[in-house]
Amino acid sequence: MSPWKDAWNNFRKNKTALVGLCIVLFFILLAIFSPIIAPQGINEQDLSKRLQAPSADHWFGTDDFGRDILSRVIHGARISLWVGFFAVVGSATVGSLLGIIAGYYGRWVDTIISRMFDIMLAFPSILLAIAVVAALGPSLRNALIAIAIINIPNFGRLIRSRVLSVKQEEYVMAARAIGMSDMRILFSHVLPNSMAPIIVQGTLAIATAIIEAAALGFLGLGAQPPEPEWGKMLSDARTFMLQAPWTMIFPGLAIMLTVLGFNLMGDGMRDALDPKMKN
Repeated sequence: MSPWKDAWNNFRKNKTALVGLCIVLFFILLAIFSPIIAPQGINEQDLSKRLQAPSADHWFGTDDFGRDILSRVIHGARISLWVGFFAVVGSATVGSLLGIIAGYYGRWVDTIISRMFDIMLAFPSILLAIAVVAALGPSLRNALIAIAIINIPNFGRLIRSRVLSVKQEEYVMAARAIGMSDMRILFSHVLPNSMAPIIVQGTLAIATAIIEAAALGFLGLGAQPPEPEWGKMLSDARTFMLQAPWTMIFPGLAIMLTVLGFNLMGDGMRDALDPKMKN
């Protein structure tokens, strides 16, 4: 049995992880088919129906412009998952590359890269993201870039520690002995044997990225009107929190469930890919 098939067999035995996987798949399908599923247009306004409570016509109620909250929450899944996925792909790519170089070559290269990671980690992540977006300008794209930047050290330090262990293995030493180039060793031997922690960290990082995107949207630094981003929806609804609590409840639930799904799935993947967790 291949290691990945073995990991899948271990994963599916974890009921909690399967619940997380189902939640994630639900929101992914929601994002893919949002134009079909959404009952109304995301920007269709009817001021005569503003701040209506949930009903048969509007299952999640309406906002202060009379827009259907259910439709906006459904479309918001596409935005949040898009930001979370591509921000993590960017940070994992750059962080893993820097971590591999630092761990494999060591010495002054490792010192410079590690100190750079330490400096970035010295700042609270959300404050660093705010600083990046403030420098680039508020927009969804710039929020994605900011989230990718602040997560680079997490992947870099993780892969560095893994490379420090892998490069001492006999097959890596044998590859050096026969004259294999450093690039070929890194991408043929070191990186493939360091993928498991990257996958687990990436899954958990998507949940963090969704929260960070919502936080930037709440502060007005992420998605701009009329984009139906969940954090922005929470920000717009805070004025009507007591008058129309449903305007905050449903976007908040969407964030909570999505993050919960990725966290449960990430924990299950960690247990499935960690040899120490196997019976």
